[in-house]
Amino acid sequence: MLRLILAVMTGTIVSQTILADDRSAQDGIAFFESRIRPVLVEHCYKCHSAESKQAKGGLRLDTRSDIRKGGDSGPAVVPGDVDESLIVQAVAYDGGFYDMPPSGKLPETAIADIREWIRLGAPDPRESAPGTQPVKSEGSSTRQNHWAFQPVKSPTIPETADPAWPIDPVDRFILAGLEKLGTKPAAPATRTAWLRRVWFDLVGLPPSPESIRAFVEDPRPDAEARAAVVDALLAMPQFGERWGRHWLDVARFAESSGGGRTLLFKDAWRYRDYVIQAFDSDMPYDRFLREQIAGDLLTAKDDADRARLLTATGFLVLGPTNYEEQEKYQLRMDIVDEQMDTLGKTVLGMTIGCARCHDHKFDPIPTRDYYALAGIFRSTRTLANDTDNVARWIDTPLPATGDFSRRIAAHEKEVQELESSAKRIREEILRLDPRTAALAGEGPVNPADLPGIALDDSAAKAVGGWKASTYGGKFLGSGAVYDEKRKEGPSTLTFDPEIRKSGKYEVRLAYVAHENRSTRTPVTILHADGEELKRVNQRETPPVEGRFVSLGTFRFEAGGAGFVLISNEGADGAVSVDGVWFLPVDSVSESANDAGGSEQLAKLRRSLTETEKRLKEKKAQAPPRALAMTVREHEKIEDSPIHIRGNIKTLGPRVPRGVLSVVSTVPFEPVPEGASGRAELAEWLTDRRHPLTSRVMVNRVWLWLFGEGLVRSADNFGTTGEMPSHPELLDHLATRFMADGWSVKKLVRAIVTSNTYAMSDISSEKSVRIDPENRFLSRFPRRRLDAESMRDAMLSAAGLLDMTFGGPNIAGAKAIDANDNGAASLEYGYKFEDVRRSVYAPAFRNKRHDLFEAFDFADINQPLSKRERSTVAPQALFFMNHPFVRTMAEKCAQRVTDENLKDAPARLDSLCLRILSRQATEAEAAALLPAVVDAENEDERLQAWADVAHALFASVEFRYTH
Repeated sequence: MLRLILAVMTGTIVSQTILADDRSAQDGIAFFESRIRPVLVEHCYKCHSAESKQAKGGLRLDTRSDIRKGGDSGPAVVPGDVDESLIVQAVAYDGGFYDMPPSGKLPETAIADIREWIRLGAPDPRESAPGTQPVKSEGSSTRQNHWAFQPVKSPTIPETADPAWPIDPVDRFILAGLEKLGTKPAAPATRTAWLRRVWFDLVGLPPSPESIRAFVEDPRPDAEARAAVVDALLAMPQFGERWGRHWLDVARFAESSGGGRTLLFKDAWRYRDYVIQAFDSDMPYDRFLREQIAGDLLTAKDDADRARLLTATGFLVLGPTNYEEQEKYQLRMDIVDEQMDTLGKTVLGMTIGCARCHDHKFDPIPTRDYYALAGIFRSTRTLANDTDNVARWIDTPLPATGDFSRRIAAHEKEVQELESSAKRIREEILRLDPRTAALAGEGPVNPADLPGIALDDSAAKAVGGWKASTYGGKFLGSGAVYDEKRKEGPSTLTFDPEIRKSGKYEVRLAYVAHENRSTRTPVTILHADGEELKRVNQRETPPVEGRFVSLGTFRFEAGGAGFVLISNEGADGAVSVDGVWFLPVDSVSESANDAGGSEQLAKLRRSLTETEKRLKEKKAQAPPRALAMTVREHEKIEDSPIHIRGNIKTLGPRVPRGVLSVVSTVPFEPVPEGASGRAELAEWLTDRRHPLTSRVMVNRVWLWLFGEGLVRSADNFGTTGEMPSHPELLDHLATRFMADGWSVKKLVRAIVTSNTYAMSDISSEKSVRIDPENRFLSRFPRRRLDAESMRDAMLSAAGLLDMTFGGPNIAGAKAIDANDNGAASLEYGYKFEDVRRSVYAPAFRNKRHDLFEAFDFADINQPLSKRERSTVAPQALFFMNHPFVRTMAEKCAQRVTDENLKDAPARLDSLCLRILSRQATEAEAAALLPAVVDAENEDERLQAWADVAHALFASVEFRYTH
């Protein structure tokens, strides 16, 4: 019976049209330029390009024709055929072909990118072999005259032959275009159709039966009644959830890094909630952008505001990053490139990343501009560590407020008091212990006399220029050393201790302070749990007996790898090294007899043991601090050199930090010394004279309401993008948007209260003939609900939807060590069982809710204004067979049978109102009610109602707005 009902409601599955991936050719080229060309340049060109004396194996990879022709073994790339493309076999290191590159296997993310590129048809703009300098674009003056780079102007609102139809300037522009074509707008949508449309568009939910009845029975004129509904929806907090989801697509929001060794972004939800609250409160769009680009640099009103501003910068952190990349400078520049690509598409509607290797092929963006902008993001720190085997983003503790702030302050005070007490006791033990008493003096100390492992600078492996010194007289061994950076270049000292007993060691660095020393001497510690970078201010006197500074306590394994490396890379003064001391944490707790000491020493050691125990307990009781993924200003502010062909090892001249020169109408303020330039960049982007920022956003708003933008290539306003269908309307909306204080809600209200938005989707033969693609909006476009709206609508109809706002959402989320595989296990095995709104469903990069997977959820590996739209057989099969759909249908059946309704037709109307936002038709009643009426008992009747609800969910009408 269920399959019969489903067949009646949905039609035959095999009749569905399978649509191919609609990724544009230009998107494919952008993918090649940002993800494929840099890999080829870095790893392949040395042996397989014009720059190699003789291409090995007869294979060149530096032009489109050569990479497809291949070498002695056959074609390296067969567009669309991954299995036949020899380059995939080579980089996969599967043992069945030459392993390339010979220096080591590429990261899995790079191999996955190559596979994806070939699946896309291997788009490749390279027509000839590149030279050694960035390629120069042709016709740049023509490209600078492109419409999108011209100033936004307020156009004259056109007159129309029909003065009665327009109720907003939006209508005047649309109607004027239709009248020129010789056609007219479609008739208004029915009240029920319009109401369902506007509810899903503004809050992402179906209207309740009560709101449907109230609107249908509203005696006011249509325009007035519609305006009242719109105002009510805009005031609902669910508006922020719906429209925040749109922005999260653009911001490529995710809660994991992606890839096989995925890492969990456990605090990404704070950025998600920030976005939702921004749309709910109607934060001006220019302010919204400034906070995401430079929130950490803006002035905060109070601690709560500071927390919000820090959280906003998560926008720059959430990209798909390969944190295992071993070439750390490559990782740094890949992050910079991803941030610029996101910024370009999100704010400017431009593909900036193509200029990483050469002048942009299509738009007036020279390589110099790319690296001018890159300097701003190079001067922004995104990674907490640049040296660890597995890098990590920055988790910033957020300011506490109210009672929580007082609790934290009190706890920190107690911890500090215990730490100070422990420090005093340790220093007294060092002074009284005959093994360490010499440290309290002013003369030299023999490292062999110290407990643990003390290494003089003479025991370190030296690279570069180091000069011996006996300055100060208070040193280990026979003296210390300092670097001769200006004479010899980069220098390092590596201390490699012989660890004989596994355990925790406090690592102390000995140096001689002086006013000419570096304030940020980099010290890298490799220990059993990973690698950490510390920076030491060597102008300050070492705090431990005037000789040592503690770098922290770390675990080392007997016979295992471990070292301490001191470098002068990035130092701002001379670097001094006297030695390194690995002090076992239990050494100061040894008995007095072991040390040959006194009863006083024994008493001090007992006191230290008790103090350290209390300190450990107190730290474990710390109130949990809120953390957010953020960026901050880099310690090393610098302009970026041009990377010839994108190669990190082939550097050209440095370029002053700046912005795109094509936007000449907006001056870029000089970057202050010691600042990255992000604050100035944010101001430049939100200047009202900017030709792109307002246009791009109002086009997106139009897209999110009509399914297509006035510029259909919403993320590409460049020369390869589409021209606007209504350029004057686009500029009208852009000027209106800015004049209204960059208010998204005012812009949305103006559009959805128009007669243009109120049209039905029923077209006339004439309008279809004149405007077949509906580019000029002779009718309202029929649109399918997105995946989140489908899921939320089913939960709502079943009475299960949890409307709790915000907060963490990943069961089992915790701080996962970057060297642990726990994140991957959690993500791949995650069960989506909650019933909150879909915007709160975990946004993993490797795994999605089954419904999201079937119905074109956003590709969260890149900024995306418009999701792909496919119609494939598995979508119908999902609604027929998935347990989630059946469960929702059964809950709906229970709900409708529990209602106090007079008969079966009334129950059917109730189901249709909740699922389709209208009452049942006579034909539907005739097809569906017999299954219920013929049921022999209550259990069968309940299952029959579940079958009816299931059929309604599976109907085309449920999935579309009309």
